[in-house]
Amino acid sequence: MLTDRYSNEILKLSEIINASNRIVFFGGAGVSTESGIPDFRSQTGLYSGKLQTSEPPEIMLSYDYFINYPGQFYEFYRKNMLFLDAKPNKAHKALKKLEDDGRLLAVITQNIDGLHFEAGSKAVYELHGSCLRNYCMSCNELYAVDIIQESKEVPICLKCGGIIRPDVVLYGEGLDQRVVGEALDAIEKADTLIIGGTSLEVNPAASFVEYFGGDCLVIINMSPTRFDQRASLIIRSPIGEVLEASVNCKG
Repeated sequence: MLTDRYSNEILKLSEIINASNRIVFFGGAGVSTESGIPDFRSQTGLYSGKLQTSEPPEIMLSYDYFINYPGQFYEFYRKNMLFLDAKPNKAHKALKKLEDDGRLLAVITQNIDGLHFEAGSKAVYELHGSCLRNYCMSCNELYAVDIIQESKEVPICLKCGGIIRPDVVLYGEGLDQRVVGEALDAIEKADTLIIGGTSLEVNPAASFVEYFGGDCLVIINMSPTRFDQRASLIIRSPIGEVLEASVNCKG
């Protein structure tokens, strides 16, 4: 049962949504935690120090480490970055409904799990790529994630024998400028920007918020962010419950 405060927050967010025609959602790891995928910076996240690894995750997920130690990279990657049994949660489904209703202009995500697409959303900009897409570094042959998951060692291209890599942005690599351009264009056109499940600590993605000049900035996150003072509404509650309730709220 919703508390009075929670109900008021849901009502206010619902009013903002109903008054908006060009909503953009900008999401991070917290969107997928309700699907059973760990985040990065919480007490139980990937960077919590609880992993028994020879190097910090930032090193093991870097381009240099991948090139120099592909076997160790894939051992870590398969164990800690692939959650192929995860399914879209209430947040993903609510955003799909907003798109179907013609109110959602785009989803911009820092996640690589592909769950927004699996939920049926079409206008999705994956800033850090997707673990579901993979390709040969030599001939660019495309591969599904199965070849990564099922390989015991470094996955090798069946066509030319080259090394297959995930189509994700590793530490030390730049973002895809086409994706960046389209994401920034969407933010600039938005009348409402909803930020969810992200601490906004990682640049350059976090700096995208600076491009928003619309009417309402909404932040749904369990911890404070550096943009809180600019927000029209801040909600510190589970994002799936918040989005589902606000999208379906009848007022």
